[in-house]
Amino acid sequence: MSSDEPQRQPTEAEMQAALQEELRRVRIEQMVVESALSILNIAIMRAGLMPGTEGDKDLQQVQVGIEAVRALLPQVEALAGPEQTRPIRDALSQLQLVYAQGAGGGEPAPGGDPEATPGAGAGAAPQPPREGPGPAQGSGRLWVPGQ
Repeated sequence: MSSDEPQRQPTEAEMQAALQEELRRVRIEQMVVESALSILNIAIMRAGLMPGTEGDKDLQQVQVGIEAVRALLPQVEALAGPEQTRPIRDALSQLQLVYAQGAGGGEPAPGGDPEATPGAGAGAAPQPPREGPGPAQGSGRLWVPGQ
């Protein structure tokens, strides 16, 4: 084939065969981990935490993303191990914090950086224990067994 000849487009049957071959190589384990990461990344965008996504905030979508990743997390951890899953857990925790702040009327940390939230960073000073019920429990929004 010379460079002067136009390349022909693959037929639909050829494209289907190529897709089938690609799918044969994909492992379910890989898809579970990649799905959790994709959902987490989209939820982070919907929380407005990535630069340029501040106007895309949608707390309902964030909540769906949080629940989906939480559901996949046991499988991801079983497949990838606890050490490999730690960054996913950390990102999910930060996303849950941002969601709780947004749903509760509080504002996320300036710049949308969950690491800048007081008490969230690794070097943050420990918070003194609260006396009495916390705000969620005191408002009746938190279910506590036996109460």
